Amino acid sequence: MDYQDFITIVEQVAGISDKEAEQVSCLTLRTLARRITVGEAEDLGERLPDALRPCLEPGGPSEKFHVDEFLRRIAEQAGAAPEAAERQARGVLAALWRAVGSEEFDDLRSQLPKDFSPLLDAAVAAAPPPEDEPPFTGNLSYDAFLDRVAERAGIDRDRAARAAEAVLDILGLRLSASQAEDLIPLLPLELRAALRRGEARSRGGSVPLSPDVFLRDVARRAGVTRAEAAKDVRAVFPVLREAIGEKEYHDTIAQLPGEYRPLLKQG
Repeated sequence: MDYQDFITIVEQVAGISDKEAEQVSCLTLRTLARRITVGEAEDLGERLPDALRPCLEPGGPSEKFHVDEFLRRIAEQAGAAPEAAERQARGVLAALWRAVGSEEFDDLRSQLPKDFSPLLDAAVAAAPPPEDEPPFTGNLSYDAFLDRVAERAGIDRDRAARAAEAVLDILGLRLSASQAEDLIPLLPLELRAALRRGEARSRGGSVPLSPDVFLRDVARRAGVTRAEAAKDVRAVFPVLREAIGEKEYHDTIAQLPGEYRPLLKQG
């Protein structure tokens, strides 16, 4: 992505002028760099246009602050109202997602507190998809997917997002590369990175995981207990079935041994 493409996305998503987009892009990236590790800032900078790379130089030690403080700093530096600062940050993060790709953006997400999730999710939803990204052909939007998981598991949306990503991540490790790729167009953009992470770790082949190991890894990835992970798995799979349709769901389940049935049985 070149510099003008980045600025155009910020301009369109945030609803601001070209000049404002240039200003807010650098100050938002600079603020973000203070919240993440130097290594992550460098990884992001390598994928950004040359003109924006200096904006990710932290200029001081890493700090710990939540999304409200992140937006407050942007508002103060830009001289903007809180609502405007949130739109501007969403625009910059949307352009950042488009520039660095979903996997690197997910690495960024892992370094931020959970209260950043709504802002990051909104940014991904507002960003134009990469040119080589398959168009979405599934049955459920990201919001609908999370709402259904949350309802089935009796959890909030943030936890539902973590559950969905954890299950898809470990599922991607368990499926064949061809089956994982068949699922990609049927998943919302926001969930594709999780499946692709697992697929990448499998190095193109299905990794044999017992149900016990599958559940253990989901619990670790989502940061929950094994009992909570089991509940999450039983909520995510029926929603996945809705999202991808009967044929692809059958093809997916066919790659899991019969010993998975108790784990996937809906309570």
